[in-house]
Amino acid sequence: MSINVTKTFLPPFDEYVAMLKKAWDTGFVTNGGILLQELESELKKKLGTPNLLVCSNGTIVLQMALKALGITGEVITTPFSYVATTTAILWEQCTPVFVDINEQNFCIDASKIEEAITEKTQAILATHVYGHPCDIDAIADIAGRHDLKVIYDAAHAFGSMYKGRSVMGFGDVSTCSFHATKLFHMVEGGCVISPDKDVFERLGLYRAFGHVGEDYYDIGINAKNSELHAAMGLCNLNYLEQILARQKHNWEVYATALKGTKYQMLEISADISYNYAYFPLVLHSAESLKRVLKALNEQDVWPRRYFNPALNRLPYIAYQPCSVAESIAERVICLPVYYELSETDQMRIVEILLKYQTD
Repeated sequence: MSINVTKTFLPPFDEYVAMLKKAWDTGFVTNGGILLQELESELKKKLGTPNLLVCSNGTIVLQMALKALGITGEVITTPFSYVATTTAILWEQCTPVFVDINEQNFCIDASKIEEAITEKTQAILATHVYGHPCDIDAIADIAGRHDLKVIYDAAHAFGSMYKGRSVMGFGDVSTCSFHATKLFHMVEGGCVISPDKDVFERLGLYRAFGHVGEDYYDIGINAKNSELHAAMGLCNLNYLEQILARQKHNWEVYATALKGTKYQMLEISADISYNYAYFPLVLHSAESLKRVLKALNEQDVWPRRYFNPALNRLPYIAYQPCSVAESIAERVICLPVYYELSETDQMRIVEILLKYQTD
């Protein structure tokens, strides 16, 4: 059986059907039905964030964030993330300005942000890469001194905490993905959070075409989600603590087995509570990576090159050098880590990795 980089967690089918029947009985399957409202309420309590909207996916909420904050100029961002982080900026006709990354946790290097600020800079859009928080305090300090907005792409970070708070509670706007590949998912979905009441109200209007009933207030888009998706989200919330515990266990199995090898692993900062969403491994060369991937694939093991290429090398934007991100992107793979993954299968993977660590 194939071992993929991730496998979608699915609750017992009868639990999903029972949850779905609540909406079925009302006859309403979208437009903010009872399950969507319940999911939003539970997520607000879980994350400690009162201003939260569940939306259709984790990309559209980035676009909504930029629009709601009035961003039209340059946006300082990371070259090491999923492509949606950059394309959301481009889609809103803003200009991405790339700042290189921290070599230990792969997030944007806050110490390099200020030198990238110009008179056209309006915002910082940073990703909590692999669920590990950025340097939140440093970014807040820089943004405050230069009157910049901060948007966090927290697509990977559901369940991660910083100083006792969900990382999704920081910044002017924070977004998340609830795609089926994520620790918490609703098949397709996402959310957007803002502590600012006016920004939050604009986001609410944007989600539903910019109008309430027959009263039209602003431009908008269809970023709503359905009762079918909300039912999956509500079911999965019941298993969240089990999922997080299992992720941590699997992560620590790899970390223990690979300690002392020549592979570079994620360094988790002492002041965070990590969600263990991904297990990135950085090899010493691109050639070594290709050999390791080939050996794993031959055993029907399919890790993923998250994230390759570095986003500053996308063919449809002007190249901006980011040497650390480019180097990491050439050498990083994410190992399989998911709820149903057995320790036996993990050790099969480790055995291959140990064989090739000096190759």
